[in-house]
Amino acid sequence: MQWQCTECETRVEIKESVRGQDIFIIQTIPRDVNTAVMELLIMAYALKTACARNIIGVIPYFPYSKQSKMRKRGSIVCKLLASMLAKAGLTHIITMDLHQKEIQGFFSFPVDNLRASPFLLQYIQEEIPNYRNAVIVAKSPDAAKRAQSYAERLRLGLAVIHGEAQCTELDMDDGRHSPPMVKNATLHPGLELPLMMAKEKPPITVVGDVGGRIAIIVDDIIDDVESFVAAAEILKERGAYKIYVMATHGILSAEAPRLIEESSIDEVVVTNTVPHEVQKLQCPKIKTVDISLILSEAIRRIHNGESMAYLFRNITVDD
Repeated sequence: MQWQCTECETRVEIKESVRGQDIFIIQTIPRDVNTAVMELLIMAYALKTACARNIIGVIPYFPYSKQSKMRKRGSIVCKLLASMLAKAGLTHIITMDLHQKEIQGFFSFPVDNLRASPFLLQYIQEEIPNYRNAVIVAKSPDAAKRAQSYAERLRLGLAVIHGEAQCTELDMDDGRHSPPMVKNATLHPGLELPLMMAKEKPPITVVGDVGGRIAIIVDDIIDDVESFVAAAEILKERGAYKIYVMATHGILSAEAPRLIEESSIDEVVVTNTVPHEVQKLQCPKIKTVDISLILSEAIRRIHNGESMAYLFRNITVDD
């Protein structure tokens, strides 16, 4: 396959016959997300035109997965991307830890959503000294199910941070008050809608005991780290003596390395689904767990027509 870039456009030329073959496109998502998506679409369409039998996209971190719900007058971009990939010719996708499991329903072809939790659990057991004195922490109620799954597997305690310092997706305006209220607006005679009470979060609270313990915050994505830094400060105030942050996708955008280095966080552990070599040079607290083994095994099993069940053994829906 040959790449050509002319006048800011990308052209792909297949240099050998792929007719009737299974083709795997491995596409990681770097900083320039839109360019990576366009490259994937062009590659898939070129292979479809060349009569490949199956075109399987290996996308460890699926982009736009956070835009899987309607917000204000926006759009569900993740659904759009799924339709574009199908139209371009993809017949199967291998990915890891989708932000919402329901995203699989956007696709008209099979999606294998692998899990990184076995690798992160192994890291906790082998690399964190005295991990039996640890407590798994959810930095918001939204992450409680994932944290509970980790806690049950490791036979550890669970803590949840709840209160006004947290801002979750559920608190965002979802557009249901559209169009905006107009002064002196008249309703249909006899129509009286109940008044909607405004949300008011309680003061910040840590539900669970973290005093004298190792706190391990778990999530699926680390992008902007302000919420993780704030959670670490709260846990320090509550008596945690060491704080780890663990996630599958380490996007670590903007000033994330500097903020982590200056924070109370002792270590940030992410997998290599997203390239972050530059961030590791900027912050020695960032550690990487390799998940290439499970991706390569998934490719082998799909190519040979073998069952994928082995890769999902002991995996729950909350992982």
